[in-house]
Amino acid sequence: MATKKAATKTVFSDAELEAMQDAKVERRKGKKADGLSDLLAKIAELDDSDRAIAETIHALVTENAPDLAPKTWYGMPAWANKDGKVVCFLTPAGKFDSRYASFGFNDVARLDDGTVWPTSFAVSKLTKADEENFAKLIRKAVS
Repeated sequence: MATKKAATKTVFSDAELEAMQDAKVERRKGKKADGLSDLLAKIAELDDSDRAIAETIHALVTENAPDLAPKTWYGMPAWANKDGKVVCFLTPAGKFDSRYASFGFNDVARLDDGTVWPTSFAVSKLTKADEENFAKLIRKAVS
């Protein structure tokens, strides 16, 4: 039995286990969740670099897709459509000790462009040009 526990423990990292626990808490809250407060609280917990990226992306989503609802998703900032499906999300670098944050779109985002298109972007910091590109993608995702 000890062998099985040891093998299970190595399957998921501590950060992945924490994300799963966050998801359980989010599901328990259900419709009672205050998505904006939860999202802003998660952003406030981030290190300076991730926080700057998250605040900028939150502003971009709010401005360019006001119908998307802020929420947390596996303990990370996310924005969902009226059906509650996450359209876009931010994975902070610090969450998984990664070299960069990533901003991604789920399959409900309407980004289709031919047979292949990007759905996730590495982000180390945001320039004005990056912000303009993300704003365009966010608008397209909800069009």
